[in-house]
Amino acid sequence: MWQPVSRYADRFERTLRLPCRVMPLPETRSTGGPASERLPDVSVRMHIDEVDVDEELVRRLLASQLPHLANRTLAVVEPWGTDNAIWRLGDDLVVRLPRIHWATEQIDRDAKLLPQLALHLPVAVPEPIAVGEPGHGYPYRWAVHRWLPGAGATLDRLDDPTTFALDLAELVRTLQQLPTDGAPAARNRARPLQAYDESTREAIQRASLLIDAEAAIAVWEEALAAPPHDGPAVWVHGDLEGNCLVRDGRLSGLVDWGSACAGDPAVDVQVVWTSLFTDESRRRFLTALDVDDATVARSRGAAINQACAALPYYLDTYPLIVERSWHKLAALGVAPRTTT
Repeated sequence: MWQPVSRYADRFERTLRLPCRVMPLPETRSTGGPASERLPDVSVRMHIDEVDVDEELVRRLLASQLPHLANRTLAVVEPWGTDNAIWRLGDDLVVRLPRIHWATEQIDRDAKLLPQLALHLPVAVPEPIAVGEPGHGYPYRWAVHRWLPGAGATLDRLDDPTTFALDLAELVRTLQQLPTDGAPAARNRARPLQAYDESTREAIQRASLLIDAEAAIAVWEEALAAPPHDGPAVWVHGDLEGNCLVRDGRLSGLVDWGSACAGDPAVDVQVVWTSLFTDESRRRFLTALDVDDATVARSRGAAINQACAALPYYLDTYPLIVERSWHKLAALGVAPRTTT
């Protein structure tokens, strides 16, 4: 049986018993207010080669392809998406337009997979209504989905963090038990860690002016040393942190399935290192899913990859993601870099 190397063994023993290490967050380049309100300026470009999307374009696409929807009100959905421009269309619909080339395949995947997944999951997922074609200078396919009521999950919106953790664990368990026939192959952090070792080390290097890179490397190498997932690939969402919806304090929906695939369950376990969890709710989530130490280690590796990649990339454009990244790093025991 694999055991964590002695240098970090006590860290794993503490995972289920004691509070994780909490560090003060450095000041970020945000405008003040709680993290849940630190949203990006929709006029700011987040990617060098992203496509510009504005209300005029959305209306022209609707008028030419879905004219029965063209006169509805349009409002930007906040927080503004990193990969998709999202507009609420009337009271009950939402328009999703990829802003960057790597997000374009999600349109057709969603149309195929979401109706199938919705039949089996205990919370609401987006319901595709229509798929639009490129036009008016916009190069990608786009989609209209049913609007899901609810607010983005934050700790202060939860009636009880432990109940949320158990509800989310049940959702993850149900998803893992679904047949993976037709599921996309493992991608991103759902792959074996060795498959993204190089990109993770590069991400840590890019973040090294901001963080204790040695501590980040230590977490990553401990994750690499853990045994890989030894069972069949399972359905994973792949990006739980910013995509859980709550109503009346309870988990009610899960959106943005762009990273969903069949892969390593550790990628969904990494949600426990986010600001959605307390020490107690983290323990309850891991216990409810019977997560072993090796999967915990791999989840920490996935979290290091995500936080170190996102922190410098969105430093000047998306304060909420920056704060989430700092929180995750603190939960993993990675401090901001100190200057002398």
